[in-house]
Amino acid sequence: MLSLVIPVYNESENLALLHEEITAALALLPLLYEVIFVDDGSRDESVAVVRQLVERDERVVLVRLRRNYGQTAAFAAGFDHARGDVIVTLDADRQNDPADIPQLLQKLEESGRDVVNGWRQERQDGWLLRRLPSQVANRFIAWATGVHLHDRGCSMRAMRREVVQTLRLYGEMHRFIPELIHQAGFSMAEVAVNHRPRVAGRSKYGLSRTFRVLLDLLTVLFLRRYGDRPMYLFGSLGLLSSGLGVAIGLWLSAQKVWAGVVGGWPAFHAFTIGDRPLLLLAILLLIIGVQFLATGLTAELITRTYYESQNKPVYGVREILRTDSQP
Repeated sequence: MLSLVIPVYNESENLALLHEEITAALALLPLLYEVIFVDDGSRDESVAVVRQLVERDERVVLVRLRRNYGQTAAFAAGFDHARGDVIVTLDADRQNDPADIPQLLQKLEESGRDVVNGWRQERQDGWLLRRLPSQVANRFIAWATGVHLHDRGCSMRAMRREVVQTLRLYGEMHRFIPELIHQAGFSMAEVAVNHRPRVAGRSKYGLSRTFRVLLDLLTVLFLRRYGDRPMYLFGSLGLLSSGLGVAIGLWLSAQKVWAGVVGGWPAFHAFTIGDRPLLLLAILLLIIGVQFLATGLTAELITRTYYESQNKPVYGVREILRTDSQP
Protein backbone atom coordinates (compact mmCIF):
# COMPACT_ATOMS: atom_id res chain seq x y z
CA MET A 1 0.00 0.00 0.00
CA LEU A 2 1.11 3.53 -0.81
CA SER A 3 0.39 6.62 1.30
CA LEU A 4 0.69 10.13 -0.10
CA VAL A 5 1.19 12.80 2.59
CA ILE A 6 0.37 16.33 1.45
CA PRO A 7 0.54 19.30 3.86
CA VAL A 8 -2.06 21.94 3.03
CA TYR A 9 -2.13 25.60 3.98
CA ASN A 10 -4.40 27.94 2.00
CA GLU A 11 -4.28 25.97 -1.25
CA SER A 12 -7.98 25.68 -2.06
CA GLU A 13 -7.46 26.58 -5.73
CA ASN A 14 -5.00 23.72 -6.27
CA LEU A 15 -6.45 20.77 -4.37
CA ALA A 16 -9.10 19.50 -6.80
CA LEU A 17 -6.71 19.66 -9.74
CA LEU A 18 -3.97 18.01 -7.69
CA HIS A 19 -6.33 15.15 -6.82
CA GLU A 20 -7.15 14.65 -10.49
CA GLU A 21 -3.46 14.52 -11.38
CA ILE A 22 -2.76 12.01 -8.61
CA THR A 23 -5.63 9.80 -9.76
CA ALA A 24 -4.35 9.87 -13.34
CA ALA A 25 -0.75 9.18 -12.30
CA LEU A 26 -1.61 6.16 -10.13
CA ALA A 27 -4.44 4.71 -12.22
CA LEU A 28 -2.27 2.05 -13.89
CA LEU A 29 -0.17 1.09 -10.87
CA PRO A 30 -1.06 -2.30 -9.34
CA LEU A 31 -1.27 -1.09 -5.75
CA LEU A 32 -3.64 0.31 -3.18
CA TYR A 33 -3.08 3.88 -2.13
CA GLU A 34 -4.41 6.62 0.08
CA VAL A 35 -4.07 10.38 -0.25
CA ILE A 36 -3.70 12.12 3.11
CA PHE A 37 -4.31 15.86 3.01
CA VAL A 38 -3.09 17.42 6.27
CA ASP A 39 -4.74 20.80 6.73
CA ASP A 40 -2.44 23.02 8.77
CA GLY A 41 -4.99 25.60 9.93
CA SER A 42 -5.96 26.94 6.51
CA ARG A 43 -8.00 30.15 6.47
CA ASP A 44 -9.49 29.69 3.01
CA GLU A 45 -11.77 26.98 1.63
CA SER A 46 -9.14 24.24 1.63
CA VAL A 47 -10.97 22.12 4.24
CA ALA A 48 -14.26 22.37 2.34
CA VAL A 49 -12.55 21.26 -0.88
CA VAL A 50 -10.93 18.25 0.79
CA ARG A 51 -14.25 17.29 2.41
CA GLN A 52 -15.76 17.13 -1.07
CA LEU A 53 -12.88 14.97 -2.24
CA VAL A 54 -13.40 12.61 0.72
CA GLU A 55 -17.07 12.21 -0.25
CA ARG A 56 -16.18 11.42 -3.87
CA ASP A 57 -13.09 9.25 -3.32
CA GLU A 58 -12.73 6.80 -0.43
CA ARG A 59 -8.96 6.86 -0.85
CA VAL A 60 -8.79 10.49 0.28
CA VAL A 61 -8.17 11.19 3.96
CA LEU A 62 -8.44 14.55 5.73
CA VAL A 63 -6.33 15.19 8.80
CA ARG A 64 -7.25 18.61 10.13
CA LEU A 65 -4.99 20.25 12.70
CA ARG A 66 -6.47 22.55 15.34
CA ARG A 67 -4.37 25.52 14.24
CA ASN A 68 -1.41 26.42 12.07
CA TYR A 69 1.54 24.49 13.50
CA GLY A 70 3.86 24.66 10.50
CA GLN A 71 4.92 22.28 7.75
CA THR A 72 7.01 20.08 10.06
CA ALA A 73 4.02 19.33 12.28
CA ALA A 74 1.86 18.69 9.22
CA PHE A 75 4.33 16.11 7.92
CA ALA A 76 4.52 14.49 11.35
CA ALA A 77 0.73 14.25 11.56
CA GLY A 78 0.55 12.74 8.09
CA PHE A 79 3.23 10.17 8.94
CA ASP A 80 1.38 9.18 12.13
CA HIS A 81 -1.81 8.49 10.19
CA ALA A 82 -0.24 6.88 7.11
CA ARG A 83 -0.87 3.14 6.67
CA GLY A 84 1.24 2.46 3.59
CA ASP A 85 4.39 0.41 3.24
CA VAL A 86 5.81 3.32 1.26
CA ILE A 87 5.12 6.99 2.03
CA VAL A 88 5.47 9.66 -0.64
CA THR A 89 5.45 13.34 0.28
CA LEU A 90 4.72 16.26 -2.01
CA ASP A 91 3.53 19.85 -1.80
CA ALA A 92 -0.05 20.95 -2.35
CA ASP A 93 0.82 23.87 -4.63
CA ARG A 94 1.05 21.61 -7.73
CA GLN A 95 4.66 22.56 -8.39
CA ASN A 96 5.53 18.90 -7.74
CA ASP A 97 4.25 16.73 -10.56
CA PRO A 98 2.31 13.61 -9.44
CA ALA A 99 3.30 11.99 -12.74
CA ASP A 100 6.77 11.51 -11.20
CA ILE A 101 5.47 9.25 -8.42
CA PRO A 102 5.80 6.02 -10.47
CA GLN A 103 9.47 6.68 -11.20
CA LEU A 104 10.13 7.41 -7.54
CA LEU A 105 8.61 4.03 -6.65
CA GLN A 106 10.52 2.31 -9.43
CA LYS A 107 13.81 3.80 -8.30
CA LEU A 108 13.03 2.79 -4.72
CA GLU A 109 12.45 -0.81 -5.82
CA GLU A 110 15.34 -1.10 -8.27
CA SER A 111 17.99 0.59 -6.15
CA GLY A 112 17.13 -1.18 -2.92
CA ARG A 113 17.56 2.13 -1.12
CA ASP A 114 15.42 3.27 1.79
CA VAL A 115 14.64 6.74 0.46
CA VAL A 116 14.46 8.33 -2.98
CA ASN A 117 14.65 12.14 -3.05
CA GLY A 118 13.35 14.29 -5.86
CA TRP A 119 15.79 16.51 -7.71
CA ARG A 120 14.35 19.60 -9.40
CA GLN A 121 16.87 19.94 -12.22
CA GLU A 122 14.93 22.72 -13.95
CA ARG A 123 13.41 24.63 -11.08
CA GLN A 124 10.65 27.04 -12.03
CA ASP A 125 11.13 29.64 -9.29
CA GLY A 126 12.60 33.12 -9.14
CA TRP A 127 16.39 33.07 -9.31
CA LEU A 128 17.21 35.79 -6.77
CA LEU A 129 14.76 35.02 -3.97
CA ARG A 130 14.41 31.25 -4.33
CA ARG A 131 16.96 29.45 -6.51
CA LEU A 132 20.11 31.35 -5.46
CA PRO A 133 19.49 31.03 -1.69
CA SER A 134 18.63 27.35 -2.22
CA GLN A 135 21.87 26.68 -4.11
CA VAL A 136 23.96 28.41 -1.45
CA ALA A 137 22.14 26.55 1.34
CA ASN A 138 22.54 23.20 -0.44
CA ARG A 139 26.29 23.57 -0.73
CA PHE A 140 26.76 24.90 2.79
CA ILE A 141 24.62 22.21 4.42
CA ALA A 142 26.32 19.50 2.36
CA TRP A 143 29.72 20.77 3.53
CA ALA A 144 28.60 20.99 7.16
CA THR A 145 26.78 17.66 7.41
CA GLY A 146 28.50 15.46 4.81
CA VAL A 147 25.14 14.62 3.20
CA HIS A 148 25.57 15.43 -0.48
CA LEU A 149 22.33 15.94 -2.38
CA HIS A 150 21.62 18.09 -5.39
CA ASP A 151 18.29 19.31 -4.02
CA ARG A 152 17.54 18.79 -0.33
CA GLY A 153 14.69 21.32 -0.45
CA CYS A 154 12.44 19.25 -2.70
CA SER A 155 9.41 17.99 -0.75
CA MET A 156 8.83 15.15 -3.19
CA ARG A 157 10.39 11.96 -1.85
CA ALA A 158 9.52 8.31 -1.36
CA MET A 159 10.36 6.59 1.95
CA ARG A 160 9.91 3.11 3.25
CA ARG A 161 7.72 2.81 6.31
CA GLU A 162 10.56 1.91 8.69
CA VAL A 163 12.27 5.18 7.76
CA VAL A 164 9.22 7.25 8.62
CA GLN A 165 8.80 5.43 11.93
CA THR A 166 12.26 6.55 13.06
CA LEU A 167 11.76 10.23 12.19
CA ARG A 168 11.10 12.51 15.14
CA LEU A 169 10.06 15.83 13.65
CA TYR A 170 9.64 19.02 15.68
CA GLY A 171 10.21 22.74 15.25
CA GLU A 172 10.97 23.22 11.56
CA MET A 173 13.09 20.12 11.04
CA HIS A 174 11.28 19.12 7.84
CA ARG A 175 14.02 21.04 6.04
CA PHE A 176 16.56 18.54 7.33
CA ILE A 177 14.72 15.28 6.73
CA PRO A 178 17.61 13.98 4.53
CA GLU A 179 20.09 14.71 7.34
CA LEU A 180 17.89 13.00 9.93
CA ILE A 181 17.51 9.99 7.61
CA HIS A 182 21.26 9.81 7.06
CA GLN A 183 21.92 10.11 10.79
CA ALA A 184 19.60 7.14 11.40
CA GLY A 185 21.71 5.03 9.02
CA PHE A 186 19.32 4.70 6.07
CA SER A 187 20.44 4.86 2.44
CA MET A 188 19.25 7.43 -0.09
CA ALA A 189 19.11 7.94 -3.83
CA GLU A 190 18.03 10.80 -6.09
CA VAL A 191 15.92 10.95 -9.22
CA ALA A 192 15.22 13.94 -11.45
CA VAL A 193 11.64 15.17 -11.21
CA ASN A 194 9.57 17.74 -13.03
CA HIS A 195 9.04 21.11 -11.39
CA ARG A 196 6.29 23.44 -12.48
CA PRO A 197 5.65 27.15 -11.91
CA ARG A 198 2.97 28.08 -9.43
CA VAL A 199 -0.25 28.98 -11.24
CA ALA A 200 -2.59 29.56 -8.27
CA GLY A 201 -2.28 30.61 -4.66
CA ARG A 202 0.62 32.38 -2.98
CA SER A 203 4.05 31.13 -2.00
CA LYS A 204 4.65 30.62 1.73
CA TYR A 205 8.44 30.94 1.49
CA GLY A 206 10.80 33.91 1.60
CA LEU A 207 14.24 35.09 2.67
CA SER A 208 13.03 35.43 6.27
CA ARG A 209 13.54 31.72 6.83
CA THR A 210 17.31 31.94 6.21
CA PHE A 211 18.18 32.65 9.84
CA ARG A 212 15.86 29.89 11.07
CA VAL A 213 17.57 27.46 8.71
CA LEU A 214 20.97 28.36 10.18
CA LEU A 215 19.71 27.83 13.73
CA ASP A 216 18.10 24.52 12.80
CA LEU A 217 21.35 23.49 11.11
CA LEU A 218 23.22 24.04 14.39
CA THR A 219 20.67 21.80 16.11
CA VAL A 220 21.09 19.08 13.49
CA LEU A 221 24.88 19.24 13.72
CA PHE A 222 24.75 18.99 17.50
CA LEU A 223 22.36 16.03 17.41
CA ARG A 224 24.41 14.34 14.71
CA ARG A 225 27.77 14.59 16.45
CA TYR A 226 26.99 14.92 20.14
CA GLY A 227 23.36 13.85 20.56
CA ASP A 228 24.29 10.75 22.57
CA ARG A 229 27.51 12.12 24.11
CA PRO A 230 27.00 15.84 24.90
CA MET A 231 29.84 15.82 27.45
CA TYR A 232 32.30 15.55 24.55
CA LEU A 233 31.26 19.01 23.39
CA PHE A 234 30.62 20.83 26.66
CA GLY A 235 33.46 19.07 28.43
CA SER A 236 35.93 20.03 25.72
CA LEU A 237 34.82 23.67 25.85
CA GLY A 238 34.98 23.59 29.66
CA LEU A 239 38.50 22.14 29.76
CA LEU A 240 39.68 24.59 27.12
CA SER A 241 38.26 27.59 28.97
CA SER A 242 39.52 26.42 32.35
CA GLY A 243 42.93 25.61 30.89
CA LEU A 244 43.27 29.10 29.43
CA GLY A 245 42.23 30.63 32.74
CA VAL A 246 44.78 28.59 34.69
CA ALA A 247 47.50 29.37 32.13
CA ILE A 248 46.88 33.13 32.37
CA GLY A 249 46.81 32.95 36.16
CA LEU A 250 50.11 31.07 36.27
CA TRP A 251 51.67 33.52 33.82
CA LEU A 252 50.66 36.50 35.98
CA SER A 253 51.96 34.76 39.10
CA ALA A 254 55.24 33.99 37.36
CA GLN A 255 55.59 37.64 36.37
CA LYS A 256 55.16 38.74 39.97
CA VAL A 257 57.66 36.18 41.24
CA TRP A 258 60.13 37.10 38.50
CA ALA A 259 59.85 40.77 39.38
CA GLY A 260 60.75 39.89 42.96
CA VAL A 261 63.75 37.81 41.91
CA VAL A 262 65.17 40.41 39.57
CA GLY A 263 64.37 43.57 41.47
CA GLY A 264 64.47 42.37 45.05
CA TRP A 265 61.75 42.42 47.64
CA PRO A 266 60.63 46.04 47.10
CA ALA A 267 60.06 45.41 43.41
CA PHE A 268 58.21 42.22 44.25
CA HIS A 269 56.01 44.17 46.61
CA ALA A 270 55.38 46.97 44.12
CA PHE A 271 54.46 44.67 41.21
CA THR A 272 50.69 44.13 41.63
CA ILE A 273 48.44 41.97 39.47
CA GLY A 274 45.13 42.67 41.20
CA ASP A 275 44.31 45.66 38.99
CA ARG A 276 45.25 44.02 35.68
CA PRO A 277 42.45 43.07 33.22
CA LEU A 278 44.18 39.73 32.53
CA LEU A 279 43.44 38.60 36.08
CA LEU A 280 39.74 39.28 35.58
CA LEU A 281 39.89 37.41 32.28
CA ALA A 282 41.52 34.41 33.97
CA ILE A 283 38.82 34.31 36.65
CA LEU A 284 36.08 34.66 34.01
CA LEU A 285 37.52 31.80 31.96
CA LEU A 286 37.65 29.56 35.03
CA ILE A 287 34.01 30.32 35.88
CA ILE A 288 32.91 29.70 32.28
CA GLY A 289 34.85 26.43 32.22
CA VAL A 290 33.09 25.20 35.36
CA GLN A 291 29.72 26.19 33.85
CA PHE A 292 30.47 24.27 30.65
CA LEU A 293 31.44 21.18 32.65
CA ALA A 294 28.28 21.43 34.74
CA THR A 295 26.19 21.83 31.57
CA GLY A 296 27.84 18.76 30.08
CA LEU A 297 27.06 16.65 33.15
CA THR A 298 23.45 17.85 33.13
CA ALA A 299 23.13 17.04 29.42
CA GLU A 300 24.56 13.57 30.06
CA LEU A 301 21.91 12.93 32.71
CA ILE A 302 19.17 14.11 30.34
CA THR A 303 20.52 11.91 27.53
CA ARG A 304 20.65 8.84 29.77
CA THR A 305 17.10 9.54 30.97
CA TYR A 306 15.94 9.88 27.35
CA TYR A 307 17.36 6.52 26.31
CA GLU A 308 16.73 4.51 29.47
CA SER A 309 13.21 5.73 30.24
CA GLN A 310 12.02 4.68 26.76
CA ASN A 311 14.22 1.59 26.47
CA LYS A 312 15.46 3.29 23.33
CA PRO A 313 18.42 1.55 21.65
CA VAL A 314 21.48 3.54 20.65
CA TYR A 315 21.77 1.61 17.38
CA GLY A 316 19.68 0.64 14.36
CA VAL A 317 19.65 -2.88 12.90
CA ARG A 318 19.38 -3.21 9.14
CA GLU A 319 19.31 -7.01 8.86
CA ILE A 320 19.83 -10.19 10.88
CA LEU A 321 20.99 -13.45 9.30
CA ARG A 322 21.16 -16.77 11.11
CA THR A 323 22.44 -20.13 9.93
CA ASP A 324 21.30 -22.20 12.90
CA SER A 325 17.86 -23.76 13.33
CA GLN A 326 17.27 -22.55 16.86
CA PRO A 327 13.94 -20.77 17.41
